[in-house]
Amino acid sequence: MCRSAGGRSAARARGSLACCGTGLHRKVRIVNREPSTSTRLSGTELDVVVVGAGIAGLYALHKFRSQGLTVRVLEAGAGVGGVWYWNRYPGARCDVESVDYSYSFDDDLQQEWNWSEKYAAQPEILAYLQHVAERFDLYRDIEFGTRVTDIELDVPTLRWTVRADTGLELSARFVVLATGPLSNANTPAIPGLESFAGQVLHTSTWPHAGVDLAGQRVGVIGTGSSGIQAIPHLAAAAERLTVFQRSANYSVPAGNTALDDETRRRQKAGYPQRRRLSMHSGGGSPHLAHEKSALELSDAERRAAYEERWKLGGVLFSKTFPDQLSDPAANETARLFWEEKVRAVIDDPEVARVLIPRDHPIGTKRICTDTGYYQTYNRDNVELVDLKAAPIDRIDATGVHTTARHYPLDTLVLATGFDAMTGSVARMNIVGRDGVTLNEAWREGPKTYLGLGVTGFPNLFPLTGPGSPSVLANMVLHSELHVDWVADAIAYLDAGGATALEARPEAVADWVAECSERAAGTLMTQANSWYLGANIEGKPRVFMPFCGGFGVYGQIIADVAAADYKGFDVIVA
Repeated sequence: MCRSAGGRSAARARGSLACCGTGLHRKVRIVNREPSTSTRLSGTELDVVVVGAGIAGLYALHKFRSQGLTVRVLEAGAGVGGVWYWNRYPGARCDVESVDYSYSFDDDLQQEWNWSEKYAAQPEILAYLQHVAERFDLYRDIEFGTRVTDIELDVPTLRWTVRADTGLELSARFVVLATGPLSNANTPAIPGLESFAGQVLHTSTWPHAGVDLAGQRVGVIGTGSSGIQAIPHLAAAAERLTVFQRSANYSVPAGNTALDDETRRRQKAGYPQRRRLSMHSGGGSPHLAHEKSALELSDAERRAAYEERWKLGGVLFSKTFPDQLSDPAANETARLFWEEKVRAVIDDPEVARVLIPRDHPIGTKRICTDTGYYQTYNRDNVELVDLKAAPIDRIDATGVHTTARHYPLDTLVLATGFDAMTGSVARMNIVGRDGVTLNEAWREGPKTYLGLGVTGFPNLFPLTGPGSPSVLANMVLHSELHVDWVADAIAYLDAGGATALEARPEAVADWVAECSERAAGTLMTQANSWYLGANIEGKPRVFMPFCGGFGVYGQIIADVAAADYKGFDVIVA
């Protein structure tokens, strides 16, 4: 029968299992079997293959290796960093404070690394991840320039065969998909795009050597997070910048500042409490929402709370009050405050009208974080084109044609985002039981249990993707949470002589329903966002993240583990 792994403390996770009903855990007789050891594995037969050497992949390698497992990481890029290796566009910067957007698993690492800014830019984040890879000797187990093409289950042994475009073939007991939720670039199908005679750049694959735009007429399509960060820099570099706005988005100034030694000292001394607050919070940061509803306060009190969050900067403005994303009236108070702030820094009221969203409540798309974005439209060399009023008709060799006019360009920048949450996984041919591919299993939208298990795909663990808080939380702490859970699950199997964990169909169905119900209880589904896959033509419209909060989610998955992985089949091959 199933039993808890040795050393697991039931006190670690108390409370009800809100994610699944009774009877979902199938008890399987486990025969005593000596756990596998690295000395019994050849160079191509491993315990774990990790796909991706970004934040989650690096920690996964360190964690699994530290518990005696043989691990290989396969990475398509030429270096570590994931999204921070590829996204080198001007202005690329994290929208979570640097002190929080960092690993918590090693206190010496926390104490030795010095962040230079409140919100770190791409070069500094990449340098940090390179430091982590060097400090923990991770490079020796990473295969760079290796894109995984196929992952196929051998049903009799429940081992996975992993193949890459280099001809590499590996066999693994476990496969961990650390591909990231925002790593598959979306290039829109605009007629004539391939005929443009100038250079075409995508923010997510920006040339590593940089780009000289001096004297050029530059056009940028897209005003999401990447576009909003890049546009002030593109405007300063180019002779003329034309911004083609498909949808207006909400952005809040970062209020970025340099960090001095005293600030860093206080932050490092306060790490234990900061991490505790973050792990129990809604989004993985230590900043908690006001204890009262936005509607319970006087106008002056409410404005003071919004002013405080405005100074804090960035995405946390959407979490000023606990009901801001569930009550339309509360949300409107935030929107009106935001609009007043933005109108105050834009000279032309007509430009302001185009830049102010009217099609979704504030915060239901991820609030962007900017430095001087709205002020950029006061520059003489910047023109805003409203594609709602005059859509792009086609692109030719010389520029962009809207239904209203032609815009001559030398360089075209696509700030068109990602096929989020599932795009990178969909590029691989992942074949589970009965020859069913993951793409077939997810034809109507991703279906997971806890975001960690998929029926028909035993021992395949997707990280920080659909069914988990994913992009609604701090991705570094989220990665640690998921990797630690998978590591504990592997130890549980080995301690009991078992072979695999596989999510039960009933547990998957219940979890998908719970995620949907939680989303429906908020304003989040009112936005035509990439959380729903709305930016990709033909993609099923399913709200993919778990929106019940990072701390709540962490408690749920801990409870499942403490209950002998309730909702999973524990299998002996």
